[in-house]
Amino acid sequence: MKRTILTLMVLLVGFVAMAQTADDVMSTLRKANNYFMTKYSDPTVPTNVNKIRPSSLWTRAVYYEGLMALYEIDANPAYIDFTDRWANFHKWTPRNGVKTNDADDQCCGQTYVDRYVQAGGEEKIAMVKLNLDNQMKARNPKANNELYGWWTWIDAIQMAMPLYAQMYKVTGERKYIDHAMKMYNWSRNTLAGGLFNQKEGLWWRDADYVAPYQTPDGKNCYWSRGNGWVYAALVRVMNQLDKKDKYYKQLKKDFLLMSKAILNCQREDGLWNPSMVSPADYGGKELTGTALFLYGMSWGIQKGFLKEKVYRPACDRAWKAMVDDCVHADGFLGWVQGTGKDPSAGQPLSYTKIPDFEDYGTGCFLLGGVEYYKLLINN
Repeated sequence: MKRTILTLMVLLVGFVAMAQTADDVMSTLRKANNYFMTKYSDPTVPTNVNKIRPSSLWTRAVYYEGLMALYEIDANPAYIDFTDRWANFHKWTPRNGVKTNDADDQCCGQTYVDRYVQAGGEEKIAMVKLNLDNQMKARNPKANNELYGWWTWIDAIQMAMPLYAQMYKVTGERKYIDHAMKMYNWSRNTLAGGLFNQKEGLWWRDADYVAPYQTPDGKNCYWSRGNGWVYAALVRVMNQLDKKDKYYKQLKKDFLLMSKAILNCQREDGLWNPSMVSPADYGGKELTGTALFLYGMSWGIQKGFLKEKVYRPACDRAWKAMVDDCVHADGFLGWVQGTGKDPSAGQPLSYTKIPDFEDYGTGCFLLGGVEYYKLLINN
């Protein structure tokens, strides 16, 4: 009897500790988001970093991906108001209109479709659907006139591939996911001999970095956030597919290869370097790649794809490191690498440095933190 009572007490203490940890995660997510929503209180105002850009650009679109994730666990009407004011202002249309073939322009559509799923309203997806229909007939003159040659940099896989998967899910029209997978495989296997190094489980950012390009110490150049974009995209696409779908099975294989490689690159403090396998080449703390890796690993554990005893400690360390080393008392996020395409971008980083764009850093942080929160309460 005493042993039973003791066991129950231990379980209760463990449950309370877990719940408190989940509460702490929620509090930190709210703090980071409140900082952003307060600082950028009018979502229609364009950005002004070297030049004026509309607030539907990809950096802001990634923020709204994170905000929609936060809304799933924290149904605050203010989040929806903030989102709909932004989307209505941009007329639920991709940046640069329905004829754009640039994945960065299409990224905002992911949130438009999310809002359609939540609240209905064909106007929310009409222009996105037209845009994708246009692109599926367009050939890229800069990529040997390839029909599928539009994703020439791996960031594009996150910016646009989940949107195609969402459109497939809401319309039931297989053509969207078929086309997306053909574009994915073109980037993966054909462009510059293939941007995915299956042997190492990591992606070169674009054709400029494929071997024989090397970092100064003779290693391959794998950019943390670039690999984070792909890792997150795999999750977001699989979330739209049936587990029995042939594409789900293909993407799961890539997800597992990446997971192993990413785990092996984690720093002792829990973060990841901008340069994943070459600490001598812009090693140091970085938030965005870390947050995206936390997003994928937390999801993979919950799905039963990743062994919890192996990957859960990595998730715990990543979250603790971001909170301890990156999150300020007011919610500002330090160690966020600025925009660019390789580990050198935005250097040097620091705890206090404001990146050229703050929005995507917050979006990545929310994506990773929300999935970690789900891990805590579900496992």
